Parts: sequence; structure tokens; C-alpha cells
Amino acid sequence: MALTYYDYRNPVLGKSYAATVYLNKAFLRTARHELNLRMGTGLGYFPVRFDQETNHKNLIVSSRLNATLQLRAEYDVAISEHLGLLLGVGLNHYSNGATTKPNLGINIPTVVVGLNYHQQRPFRPLATVPGYVPEDIGQNFLNLSGTLGYKQRNESSRQKYLVNSLTVIAGRRINRKSNLVAGVEGFYDRGLLAEQRDTVRNGEALIDVKKAGVLVGHELLFGRMAVVTHLGVYVYNPYKSNSFYYERIGLKYHVTERLFGSIDLKVHRGAADVIEWRVGMKL
Repeated sequence: MALTYYDYRNPVLGKSYAATVYLNKAFLRTARHELNLRMGTGLGYFPVRFDQETNHKNLIVSSRLNATLQLRAEYDVAISEHLGLLLGVGLNHYSNGATTKPNLGINIPTVVVGLNYHQQRPFRPLATVPGYVPEDIGQNFLNLSGTLGYKQRNESSRQKYLVNSLTVIAGRRINRKSNLVAGVEGFYDRGLLAEQRDTVRNGEALIDVKKAGVLVGHELLFGRMAVVTHLGVYVYNPYKSNSFYYERIGLKYHVTERLFGSIDLKVHRGAADVIEWRVGMKL
């Protein structure tokens, strides 16, 4: 777990506090050296946010609570039996996933220098022991899931609208760390109906706001947890409210062998569309 504090030295942004859970994937590990990739997610708190009357220049942060994503490359070299010198470069991202607008978000590149304490060095979990092979490598699976999210249409309207989706994904575990997946999904964004009602002329029929897409993706596995990345293309999209493709990044956890949940961020051309809370079943 990581606790992060920033002072932006700017009265429009103020300060931020965040708590993040993260995983380290080791690319190199010897008795004295480690090279890791850190991936994490959590919640950030901003005491100062957008306010139409008192802080209208803050187009970056409009809600006090925000999701945070952390990505960092780390090099650790032993300087004693338990202490390691840590060097790294990283990126911290803060966004509320368009639940409240405006929401440009913050991306903070960082250079890291610090100390690590190792209770045991070198550390060798079961998954790195030579000869360890998960039983389901080469097996196919099917995931059925649904999501719930909400978003604000624009900064002038404070009302939130529900967004739902249903997803069917077929996948295959190809090695110890990876699943490859492909699937279809449907979306229903009630905020798009409100958007149409504000602009349509009297008597005009509303365009169908339901969307359907196909996707391909990858799951980076850490035991019961996985980092999910998807790239999708809309194949049914009558109401052209966004680009023809979308991306998704998420953190997935298997509560049991069959039941899983995840928190996903759906994105259009780098701009957050909605945070999805997902529950599903593996068959």
C-alpha cells in the first residue's frame, strides 16, 4: 500500500492525498538487484475543487474524491542485508471518470529516490520456482458480466445518469502470466437521452442511444488478481456521441474460482467516459 501527498503550489488546485494498493511485477531479480514494474490503483482526495462561483478556473478537478492510477518502473540495489537503494520513474494519474465535470484530470510524471526494507532477500514466490506450471494453461474459458456506472453530462448540469453494460468474453490462458480475450458487449447510457432531449425539435424522434461493440484484450495475471486492458470497436452506434473505438483499463479480482469483480475505466481517445463497477461469472 502507498500513501501519496502532493502540494501543487497553486491555489486553483491546492493539495491532494491518496491511498493506493499496488502490485510489483519483477523483470529481473538476483541476490542484489531487482527491476520491477509497479501498477496500482486507489482513491485520491482533493480539498480544493471546481466551483462555478469561487473556483471556476479549475477545469482539472471537479470532485473531492477521484480514482488514481499509478505506473512506475523501479530499480532496487542492495546496500545491506535488508536495505535497498530505490531509483525509479513513474506516472500518477487522477480522474473521477467523468462522474462529475469538468474532468481534465491530472498526470504527474515523477522521479523517485528512496530506500526499501526487505525482510527476506532474495524473495522467491511459488510462481517463480522452476517447474511450477498453473494447471489451466492452454484452457479456454467464458466470462459473463454486467456493469453499473454513473456520469455527469456536463458542468452546467449537476444531475448524474446511470450507465450499464453487458459483456460476453471468450478467453484462453496462454502462459503463467497472460490471458488473451475477445468478446462482444452492449452499452446503455441514459445521459445521451437527456442530451438529445435538450437539442431535439418538437415532434422529432429520438435516435437510439444503445451501442454494441466487439473487443480484444489482455489480462496480466497475479494470482487471483489481473490487470485488464481492452480495445473495442463499436459495430452498432446510431447516435454518434463519441469516436468509433474505445479503450478500457481495469483491475479484476476473483472472489472464488467462478465469481469475480472489477473496477474499470472506459475511455474515448484518452478522455474518461465512465468508471464501470463490474460483477461477473467465469464458465
